[in-house]
Amino acid sequence: MTAPAVERPSTPGPEQKETEPDSGAAAARPGRRPLLAAAWSVTLAAVLLLGFAGYLLALSGLQEARHQSTAYATLRDQLGRADAPTGPTGDGAPMAVLDIPALGLHRAVVVEGTSGRDLMRGPGHRRDTVFPGQPGVAVLFGRSTAFGAPFAGLTGLKVGDGIDVTTGQGSFHYTVNAYGDGAHPIQDSAPNRLVLVTGDSDWIPTSTVLVGARLDGDPQPVGARRPAAGATDKALAADKNALPALQLWSLALLIAVVGAVLTARRWRRSAAYLCFAPVAAALLWSVYENAAALLPNVY
Repeated sequence: MTAPAVERPSTPGPEQKETEPDSGAAAARPGRRPLLAAAWSVTLAAVLLLGFAGYLLALSGLQEARHQSTAYATLRDQLGRADAPTGPTGDGAPMAVLDIPALGLHRAVVVEGTSGRDLMRGPGHRRDTVFPGQPGVAVLFGRSTAFGAPFAGLTGLKVGDGIDVTTGQGSFHYTVNAYGDGAHPIQDSAPNRLVLVTGDSDWIPTSTVLVGARLDGDPQPVGARRPAAGATDKALAADKNALPALQLWSLALLIAVVGAVLTARRWRRSAAYLCFAPVAAALLWSVYENAAALLPNVY
């Protein structure tokens, strides 16, 4: 009798060995996609935040310097024609030149208004106070960290340090004599004074630093009636009106990025990115500028 043939399991060939691991890897890929998407999202958010920090600490100073150069030329011409403002003027308009030698601050142009956008241009005059050199208390705000930080060293001023201000009514000299903060206003009985205000921290400020100075000499007459201060003119105020603009500029930036990606798929990639890069940079600058307006105005 012939023994029945025993069927042996076939040894998988080379092709079978290669295809099995591939099918397992393919099954694992869909599970990794959410992790990759999350990683890219976190990376993009970190890059945007670092870019915003770089804008505040470095690039915003260039923006302020450009505004200062233009404002100084404008005010110099007005002073030469004797038609510089001596009373309430337009929002953000140049109205005085400030010199504080002890801070290394020279020919800083003071603009009208103390909102966050006003202080992006330089020190600002609080609109509900008199002009420097006039009878009463003139108040000037300045940033401590961003946009050139003109009042960064305000706490270093000492009693006796001089402050010079030039307006359409002439040049005036003040002498530092008092200090205060948000919880302890300056106590000074002098009728003609100047108060400088800035944030109390290089990080996000939670209070203010005040430096007072007395006018040396006689004041000039008060100009027109002063307007009331708005909510955004007060110390540490944020310009909430910048939020809609921030949303629109962010949407425009997103559209530009999507447009660049789609164009790169149909066109030469380097050329597509090169064309969209200036547009994206300009939109990103507008996003950062409006985001900065939401921070405390003396930051």
